[in-house]
Amino acid sequence: MSDPAGAVTGITESPAGAPASPPLPAAPAAPGRPAGSEGRGRGWPAKLRQRGIGTSWPALVSWVFLIALVLVVLVGPLLISADPVRQTSSALLPFGSPGHPLGTDDLGRDELSRLVHGGRPLLLVAFASTVLAAVIGTGVGLLAGYAGGAVEQVLMRTVDLALAFPSVLLVILLVAAAGPGTTSLVVGVGVSLAPGLARLARALTARETARDYVVAARLGGTRTPRVLVQEILPNIAGPMVAQVVMTLSVAAGFAAGLSYLGLGIQPPTPDWGYMVQAGQEFLYSAPRLVVLPAALTLLSVVACNFVGDDLRDALDPKGAA
Repeated sequence: MSDPAGAVTGITESPAGAPASPPLPAAPAAPGRPAGSEGRGRGWPAKLRQRGIGTSWPALVSWVFLIALVLVVLVGPLLISADPVRQTSSALLPFGSPGHPLGTDDLGRDELSRLVHGGRPLLLVAFASTVLAAVIGTGVGLLAGYAGGAVEQVLMRTVDLALAFPSVLLVILLVAAAGPGTTSLVVGVGVSLAPGLARLARALTARETARDYVVAARLGGTRTPRVLVQEILPNIAGPMVAQVVMTLSVAAGFAAGLSYLGLGIQPPTPDWGYMVQAGQEFLYSAPRLVVLPAALTLLSVVACNFVGDDLRDALDPKGAA
């Protein structure tokens, strides 16, 4: 009802004239979410659980292929008794030969065993070099995007200088200077791929640094390392993980290419890149010696790209649009 002055009381009337129930109180904030934390993104594992992966058939096939490849490379050597480096007199046996399902190479070595064992060093180098690139690139990008000013200018001009060189040429120069081998290959590929990740990390960090939760943390006296690691890094992890997976494909291609040139993994250790180089002499008489390792390398690179795209769509749909 209304008072004589026309002011409305705290209780309204229903159409029938009976007083209606007072308005419901506002719902309390969700537990575990402190005030002012709306700007914080959820962790990327939670985003993966919500949005899912493998939503398209190329991505699903790529996930299945990569998981199967890793299992074969890790478990396969334990199940295959043939020695991948043992030379025999049974050279260039064809497909389906007794005891050699994929035949043998020009030195009588079992081709199936060499393919299974040859994937392990390639994946190891690709994974190790990608981790190295991610650590260097993310660290440089975080520091440059957060500090700004002269620090950002120095770091990013150095990154631009590294990006001015073609990646292939930079990898060859670094590996050639250090000498062929697994360690030099990991370092060379990792250092050459770090600048690209640094640019992405810098852009994402600069965006997050301007958000309210980072400003509040800085005004609250939180130390810089803690702001970078506990506040900013979890919120840029999604796009960075997707880009790192795509970088893995580039690292695998570089590792195989350098092994083909003789600058990577050295014989007699089986490696897909070196197997292509060694088998090209028999390209017409035994094309399987080239086609099989080359196809596995190509499929691995393509699958990593599709998986990276799938992760990017799941973790950062706005950036993927």
